[in-house]
Amino acid sequence: MLQVQLEVGPDPAEVGRARRWARSRLAGSGIGDDEPLAETLILLISELVTNAVVHTGCPAVLRMLFGEPGVRVEVADTSARGPARRQAAGDDTGGRGLELVDGLADRWGWQREGAGKRIWCEIDRADKPADCRSAWEPRVYL
Repeated sequence: MLQVQLEVGPDPAEVGRARRWARSRLAGSGIGDDEPLAETLILLISELVTNAVVHTGCPAVLRMLFGEPGVRVEVADTSARGPARRQAAGDDTGGRGLELVDGLADRWGWQREGAGKRIWCEIDRADKPADCRSAWEPRVYL
C-alpha cells in the first residue's frame, strides 16, 4: 500500500493547493486526470479539506492511501468537534458537503484521533459508475 500526505494550513486558499497536490499524486499512481475516479476523488478531497479548514480553523493533514480495492482519503485535524450533517435550504451555499461525500464514496466515516479526529472515505477502483450502485450496498458511519 502506498501512502502520501500533505499538511494543510487553516486558510481557505489551502483547499486549492490540496487539489493540485492530489491531482499530481493521482497521476503518479496511474489514475489519469481524465478518469471519472480522479474527478470523484478530487471532489471528495475538496469537500473534506474545506470542512476541516472552514469549520475547525485548525491545520489538517490530508492522506491518500492507494491499495486494493481502491483509494482511501483521510483528513485529520486537531478539533475534537465531530462532523455534523446540515440540512441546506434551496438557496444555501453550504451545508451539502457530507451529503455529497455520502453519495460519492463507497464508504465513509470518522473517528477520534488523539485530541482531534480523522474523517475518511474510500472509493473502489471497480469499473461501475456511481449511479449504478445498489441502494442496498452498506454504508459505514462511525
